[in-house]
Parts: sequence; structure tokens; C-alpha cells
Amino acid sequence: MPLGPSASPRPPRRAWKLWRPRSIRGRVTALVAVLAMLLLVPAGVLAGMVARQELANARWLDARYAAGVVAAADRAGRITSPEITTDFPGADLIQVVDASQRVVAASPDARGLPPLSDVRPGPLQPRRDVQTCTNQNLGCLRLAAVRVSTVHDSNVVYAAGPDRGGISAGAFDLLFAVQVAALISVAVLAAWQITGRTLRPVEAIRAELDATNLSDLSSRVPEPAGDDEIARLARTVNSTLDRLENARGRMEEVLAQQRRFASDASHELRTPVAGLRVQLEEARLYPEETDLRELVDHSLRDVGRLQAIISDLLLLARVGGGEPGARDDVDLAESVHMEVSRRKDRLPTQLRLAPGVLVKAVDTQIARVLTNLLDNAQRHAKRLVLVEVRRNSTHAELIVSDDGDGIAEADRERIFERFTRLDAARRRDKGGTGLGLAIVRDIARAHDGTIEAGASHADGARFVLRLPLSASTAGDDAPAHHTGTSLTLAAFPRR
Repeated sequence: MPLGPSASPRPPRRAWKLWRPRSIRGRVTALVAVLAMLLLVPAGVLAGMVARQELANARWLDARYAAGVVAAADRAGRITSPEITTDFPGADLIQVVDASQRVVAASPDARGLPPLSDVRPGPLQPRRDVQTCTNQNLGCLRLAAVRVSTVHDSNVVYAAGPDRGGISAGAFDLLFAVQVAALISVAVLAAWQITGRTLRPVEAIRAELDATNLSDLSSRVPEPAGDDEIARLARTVNSTLDRLENARGRMEEVLAQQRRFASDASHELRTPVAGLRVQLEEARLYPEETDLRELVDHSLRDVGRLQAIISDLLLLARVGGGEPGARDDVDLAESVHMEVSRRKDRLPTQLRLAPGVLVKAVDTQIARVLTNLLDNAQRHAKRLVLVEVRRNSTHAELIVSDDGDGIAEADRERIFERFTRLDAARRRDKGGTGLGLAIVRDIARAHDGTIEAGASHADGARFVLRLPLSASTAGDDAPAHHTGTSLTLAAFPRR
């Protein structure tokens, strides 16, 4: 019965996946074991074959030598007596046998013995090695048979010595097998130990990372000495942990600022809303005693404050969120002239402007920076507000100074935080949102610039905005500080 698609058998799992080592240490050790077997086993077999051949040759060496010397003497006619007196260690049984298998000469130990063998080498193979055990009294012999000459009835010399055993072929093969197995075991053990020692720093790195959690990123992995891959990995991991810790610190700071901002924003919005609600409820309770015009005026002031706070919050969100804007070359001197000429302030504003100082910026945002700085200066100044525009080698500077009470050095960074008001500001601020200087700082950062608060020459406050010069201005050979022309607000018509 054919199987349907749903009954199709699962393909068998490959067998090698069942025993494949899971760790790098096991894989390297297995690879070394395979390579060692591929290299050592054939080398051991070849070495065994060569050694066995050499061992076999060594067993017959004495017999061959003795037979060859006696054959040469017989060929030269020097054997004239039936006794061979030459002494050959390892081959004490020597016979010269003629074609009729008659012993014509023999060594003292072989005298009276029948021919040691019936093997007769032929002319084409004048020497043969024979192992014989026919004579029970002599035991097994290693015998070399050498033909004296190539003639048909040539004598044959037999030289033999007792076979004393020694290492058999099987024992010899076993010896080489044990040696190869020992070498493979040593290679595997060495690979296991060396790999384990090499990967020990990796295990330490893994354990340290496993113990690391988001609540505490101060721990670091151990860095081994040297400049190998593991050392570079450890340094990279520590560098990554440094960045994560810094990012976590910045994130916590941002979250803290957001919580503080939400708290301050809710407080700032709640005040005008609460005032507006009180006025409206009072008007509903006592309609005959309510002055409608005064109620509308107060309500409009509270609504205007709410609108100003919301507008500033939206501007901060756009600037802080990196919302792109069309940037053009903005002449700071012209922007200052335009902004000051349209304002109606309680104090005249003195100007010291260097012409032709261009920055790449969003003109409306630069105007908002100047407006906020002038509002702050007019709020706190006693008799003097001064605006300066100048340039140095790489940056343009917009400086707004006054002769008010100044800013304490401890508060010169805090005043740029959102909804921050100093005591003097709270007394003078009749409708500010508390976001003016925060907007200035965010716009400066969005334009790759800086804003600093300091002390003016008249002991008041001094704000310095620094922005990168536009490319069309940065290459000019203008002087580093241009004084410009000192003007007063009287030069501009009041509206």
C-alpha cells in the first residue's frame, strides 16, 4: 500500500551528528585524533614492514657471509682438506656438498652430519635462504645455500646457525601497533590539554558575562596577556561593556530628566489651570458680583500662559528630537538688527556688531535664541543691555550682557535646565515659562554650538553663544575680533 504525503517516512538522522562533539575543545581533539591516525597508522605500517625486512635480513646475515666466504675459497681452490677451519660467529655449521649430495668439506661442528639441506640454488639464483627443522638433534636452523659456480655440477655451500628465536613477526607487529597507539594517545591528550588551556580565558569571559546583569554593568572580563585573538576579544568585550555602562548612565540621566521634566511641566501647567478654574467657578457661584471683562482678561492671561508653555514644550521636542530644518547662511549682525528693531523694551539695547559673520543655521531658531536672551537680559538689567557679534578663527560668537544682579557661579549650569528659576527670577518673572534658557541650550546643541553663562563687565549676567562659522565665512581673512559700531536703540524707530 503506497504511503500518502502525510505518511512519508522521516529521513534518517545522519549518524555523524549523533557523536559529533559539541564543544570546540572536543572538536579540535577529534580532528587531531583523526589526523594523527591518518598520518601515524600508515607510517607505522610502513615502518613495521621495513623493520621486519631488516630484521629478517639481520637473521641471515651471518649465514650468508659465511657461505659466501667459503664459496669464494672453494672457487679459488683453497679448500683442499675435508675440514673447514675458518671460524664464523653465528654460523658454526658449514658444509660443501657436491652435485651427488656428498659432503666434501665441513666445519668441526658439522663433521659427520648428512647434508644440512637438499636445496640446490640454480645458476640464475645462486643464493637461497632456508629455515629447516629436519634434524631433531640440531633443532631449527637458519641456513644460507650458495652455489659456487654456474656449471651444472657445481658444489653448494651450506652455512647455518641455530635459530634462537628472538622477536617473532607477530610480536614485532604488536610492538609497532602499541607504539602507534601510544603516539596517537599522546597527540590526543596533548590536543585536549592545550585546547583546554587555550580556551580557559574564553570560559572565564563566558562566566563573567553570564554573571553580568543590567543592574550592574561595572564588572569586566579578565584580559589575558598578549595580542592574540582571545586577548583582543576580551578587550573588545570590555570596551563594549564600557559603552553599555556609559549608555546606561546616560539613559538613566535622561530618564531622570524626563521624570523631573514631567513633574515640573505638570506643576507649571497646573498653576494657570487651577487659577482659571477658580475664577470660573467663582463666577458661576456669584454671577451678579463678577466683572465679566475682568474675568475674561484674567482667563486670557492664563490661557496665554498655557499656550506659551505648550508652544515652548513643542519647540523643545522638535529641537531635542533632531527634527531637520532648512539651514541657510544667516548673518548674525542682520538678525540682531532685525530682532532689536521690532522689540519694544523698557531699556535701550546697545549693539557692537561685526558685519559679515555668517553661520549655517535655521534663521527662525537663531531669532528665538536672541529673543530669549534679550527677554532674560531686559528682565534683570538695571540700566544696560549689550549685544555683541564677533568671530574668531572657527566660530561666531553672539554675546548678550546686562548689568543686573548676575548669576552665582554655582547656578551657571543649572539655569539651563527646564523650569529652573532662581529666586531673583521668580520675583521678576511675571509670565515666563521657565523654558527660555533650556530652549537656547537645545538650539545651540542642535547647531553644533555651545552656550555659556558668566559675569559681565558690569557685574551682571553674560551669555555667550558660539556657533561654527559657515563655509563661506570660515575661509575669510577677517580679523579674529571685530569691534564693529556701537549703537543704541534710539537709532531704530519704536513701534
